[in-house]
Amino acid sequence: MKKTSSILLFFFFVLSSFTLIYFKQKPTLYIIGDSTVRNGDGTGKNQQWGWGSFMAGYFDTTKIAVRNHAIGGRSSRTFITEGRWDTIMAHLKKGDYVIMQFGHNDGGPLDDTARARGTIMGVGNESKEIYNPIRKKQEVVYSYGWYMRKYINDAKAKGAIPVVCSPIPRNDWKDGKVIRSTDSYAKWAEDVAKSEGAYFINLNNLVALQYEKMGEEKVKPFFPVDHTHTDLEGAKLNASIVVNELKRIKPGKLKKYFR
Repeated sequence: MKKTSSILLFFFFVLSSFTLIYFKQKPTLYIIGDSTVRNGDGTGKNQQWGWGSFMAGYFDTTKIAVRNHAIGGRSSRTFITEGRWDTIMAHLKKGDYVIMQFGHNDGGPLDDTARARGTIMGVGNESKEIYNPIRKKQEVVYSYGWYMRKYINDAKAKGAIPVVCSPIPRNDWKDGKVIRSTDSYAKWAEDVAKSEGAYFINLNNLVALQYEKMGEEKVKPFFPVDHTHTDLEGAKLNASIVVNELKRIKPGKLKKYFR
């Protein structure tokens, strides 16, 4: 009886060790961004969805975990200052992936009493010290490019693979064409990705091209509330575009984990 118990204990130990090793080595795909990536609590309230909510369906989640940490209202700056990036960094490990999309909320004021979430425009190293009325403390604010570089370099320092997405386009048209942010955040996202050696998905242009193929009237139902936030079908379309680009650019070993 004692021998049987020892054998069972041995096998339990081996099984437990294997389980711990398996889950420790399982990579994670982190997604960070604003409400166009994850809207509200991610359940489609007010007919609004972010594309990140549909990414897990494209992956074999027995082999890779998919974590959508995007949250509405955040800029490249406030996702950091609220400690959300630190939370991810505490768990980020070699072989993980970080897909990031910021820009929609970066254009606001630096120190207003409503949100204080803006960043300095561009990709330079400019900074400005302000009093943040939301956090009730002094804060040094940097450029959009500075914050994006921080995400990229922090991820790379952990051995993770960063993928930068330019912001999705809004439902704004002119002469039958979707208005792109080619002179601002879409360009700056690409500039930073290239300068820091990160993968880049030109989501701003790719989504706009798909909208133009469909036509303005068919795209209009994707935006039932405003010109920024997509409904279920619009978010699914954007997610499919992200996935198609991931398959094309092949970051790391990510292709192994697609369904």
